[in-house]
Amino acid sequence: MNKIAIIIPSRLDAQRLPNKPLKLINNKEMILHVYDSAIRSNAGEVYVATPDEKIIDTVKNFGGKAVKTSNNHETGTDRIFEVFKETLNSEPNIIINLQGDMPNLDPQAISNLVSYMGKNKCDIGTLASDFNSNDEIDNPNVVKVAVKEKLSNDIFLNAFDFFREKINSTYHLYHHIGIYAFTNKALIRYVSLKRTKLELERKLEQLRALENKMSIHVGYIKSYPLSVDTEEDLIKIKNLMGKNEKI
Repeated sequence: MNKIAIIIPSRLDAQRLPNKPLKLINNKEMILHVYDSAIRSNAGEVYVATPDEKIIDTVKNFGGKAVKTSNNHETGTDRIFEVFKETLNSEPNIIINLQGDMPNLDPQAISNLVSYMGKNKCDIGTLASDFNSNDEIDNPNVVKVAVKEKLSNDIFLNAFDFFREKINSTYHLYHHIGIYAFTNKALIRYVSLKRTKLELERKLEQLRALENKMSIHVGYIKSYPLSVDTEEDLIKIKNLMGKNEKI
């Protein structure tokens, strides 16, 4: 039976929204909303990987698992690899890198991604949704993924490019969701690769994989998980999740 680990990299010193993981949404820290979504997916063991004691205390007081990691990691994937190797002894067959700033991600989306990765069809799996508005296509805070055909339920397609700025493309474009599923071998290979020029220019880790001919398959989700990067995003998610709480 495959061993699956969901690892959430998190840190306090985000430049655009400092202390982001501990921002309250419905009187609950953002990182705990993400942790709770991961737990409710029933997809695997869940850990938060962080260099910050405040985050560790918050997660552990919630009854969750948190691992203290180095403060010197260049990327979130480096941080999850430390937990994979040092804490989990490189045992998981599938490793989910779940971004800690998506508090309204549907747990079923995590389950579906894990299920697809069990088919061993790609190195890395990820997700995408439709754009919520035309403004998102122009917004550099919204990461776009390009695929050759239209995405639909239960179908995963090759991802051909990821970018922030609007570009002319003959591909179908979608709003990329910040979740990555690695096979054991893919994660080990990925962290051994040098950071690439395009990765650094666009500030998108996944481009390192594409530039080194690693396969990334992207699946479609109907829901609209909001990635919180700015104070404006935080206000939006508070309003959105506040309404959902009342339903």
